[in-house]
Formats: sequence, C-alpha cells, structure tokens
Amino acid sequence: MVRPKIKAVADKKLIVTIIGLLIFGLIMLFSASSVVGYVKGGSSLYFLKHQLFGLAVGLPLLIILARIDYHRFKPLALYALVACFFLLILVFIPGLSANYGKASNWINVFGFSFQPSEFVKILFLIYLAAWLEVKADKVNSLRESIGPLLIIVAIISFLMLKQPDLGTLSIILGSSFIVYFVAGIKWRYIMVVFAIVAVGLLALVSIKSNKMERIECFKNPEANASGECYQLNQSLIAIGSGGFWGRGLGESRQKFMYLPEVWSDSIFAIIAEEVGFIFSLALIAAYLFLAYRGIIIASRAPDLFGRYLAVGISAWVVVQAILNIGGAINFIPMTGVPLPFVSSGGSALMALLAAMGILINISRQTTK
Repeated sequence: MVRPKIKAVADKKLIVTIIGLLIFGLIMLFSASSVVGYVKGGSSLYFLKHQLFGLAVGLPLLIILARIDYHRFKPLALYALVACFFLLILVFIPGLSANYGKASNWINVFGFSFQPSEFVKILFLIYLAAWLEVKADKVNSLRESIGPLLIIVAIISFLMLKQPDLGTLSIILGSSFIVYFVAGIKWRYIMVVFAIVAVGLLALVSIKSNKMERIECFKNPEANASGECYQLNQSLIAIGSGGFWGRGLGESRQKFMYLPEVWSDSIFAIIAEEVGFIFSLALIAAYLFLAYRGIIIASRAPDLFGRYLAVGISAWVVVQAILNIGGAINFIPMTGVPLPFVSSGGSALMALLAAMGILINISRQTTK
C-alpha cells in the first residue's frame, strides 16, 4: 500500500485569516472598551491590556501546538476527559472560585482570573475525536457509542449548568453534535438527541428565571426595555444607527456607558455601529472562511482523528460566532458568549489560539 504524500507547509490562507481577525479584534476592542475601561480600570487601555496578556500567552501556544504532531494527543484522550471534569470542579472549591455577575465559572490563581470551561472546549474535542475514531464502525450503537457518550455529556452539562454557564455549554454541545454528524450518526438518533436537549432546556428555563427572561426578551424586546431587555434594546439601537457604513471608527455613542458588556458579548453591536453593515458582513465572512478552510483541512486529514478534530475546532468558531452575533441582533436569545478573536477574555483567547495551533498542525499533515 502506497502511503499518502504528506506536506510540511501549513495552510497559509488559514493563518492569514487568523492574523486578520486578531488585528481587527484588537482595534475594535480598544475602540469599544476605551470609555468603560477608563471608568472601571482607570485607563482606556484597561481591557486591551488584558487582551494583550492573553495574546502573549496564546500566540506561543499556537506556535508550539502548530509544531507538535497532533497524533500525540490521541493516547492522551482519556486524560483530556479527566482534565475536563477536574477543571469544571475547580470552580466549586472555596478560595479558588470567583463570581462574575450571576455566574461562578471563574477561579483566581495567584491574583489572575481564569475561566476553566474555555479549555474544556478543546480538551473534550480531543477526547471526542479519539472516541469516534475508535468507535468508527459502531458510531450508531446505543450500547457502545451513543449511550456512554451521552452519559459523559450529561455529567459535563450538569457541572456547567451548576455554575451556570449555558453559553459555553451550548458551544460544546453544538460543536460536538456537528462532529458526531460528520462521523455518520443516523437521523433517528439525531432526533432523539434533539428531543433530549429540548427537554433539558425546558427544564432549565423553568428553574432559572433569568434564562426565561432572556427568552421573553427574544420574543418581545420591548416588553421590558428598561429592565431585563435593556441590553438587547441598546444593542439593536447601536446596530441600527450604524447603517451601511457606520458612524466611523471610534464614533460609537452606545459605548458611553449606555450598552452593557461592550468589551465582551455586546462588542458586535459596537462594531456594527462604528463600521457599519458592510464591514460587519465582512467579519462574518471571515468566520465562515476560517470554517471553510477547516473543512478543507478535515477532508484532507490523513486519519479520522485529524478529520474529527479539525471539524470540531471549525464548528467551535462558527457556533460561538453565531451565538454572539445572533444574540446581538435578536436572531436567537442572548447567551453571553464572547465573539471569537475579538471580545476581551484572556482564557477564551488562549484556548482559541491553542485550538488554532492544532488546526494548523493538522493542515501541515494533510494529504495532497
């Protein structure tokens, strides 16, 4: 049997897209957060400095992981799953756990804030890719594949909902489902999974009143425009006032303490306000192009592990972007997830750049 020819050159289009998103993200983060950064941290560079710290750690991670053969992670898949449980349990340990708003999904280590669930995204994808490769001929077996995996997902979901962190959980579930779909799950099992998720969400919104309020805001944003729906209404005002070409870079009005979370889950609204519909559309196109390169890499990967891992990482970026942008424009209920490569968040950026390093490494080993 003739072995496929392996190339050592990384996907240049993918790398250029990542660099472009990072540069654009830094520019827009500074513009969006300069006012609130001065108010909250005493400097207009407050949030930008945090992002540069995440970039300073994330870029070396990307470079290192782009050079480490991704096959080395396959024997460590079980340890990756154990690490998922360990990281999610850390936030419940007194003295380590830290609150951010209504969520307790952060820990403080030596004065630095860290969000463990961000790294669960890539660790679980490594485990899932390895699992599906081993179970390739049994992917539709309830007893040997679907059932055990649902139990694992249920445990992870329970730990994340206790924090609660529905946004990150949605990203993990969404990207994992896409990987499983690519692996060849049958439609009848897809419907079963959807039913289970729907029941779980209904149970969640009946228990968590703030989740129900977000759904009510999604259905009728004007119902409580000065209360629970305030952020959504201000977001829509910002996006609408931007028009086709925007007010101009740095000219946002909503960032002057009108729109909450402009450095995080509301940053797309500021982007739309300042640079308009056309550049916002270009940003969405960049995410889709990154996913397209990921699909190309997956289709040329030398093994199933690389294929599923590439699909999972690409799906992660797209699902997260959809959740953020969809919430800002009221296409879906707000989930509070950051915009990939753009929103402030050291942990999120580190984890994302680490995943990009793995994707670049897979691209270096694709068959011609």
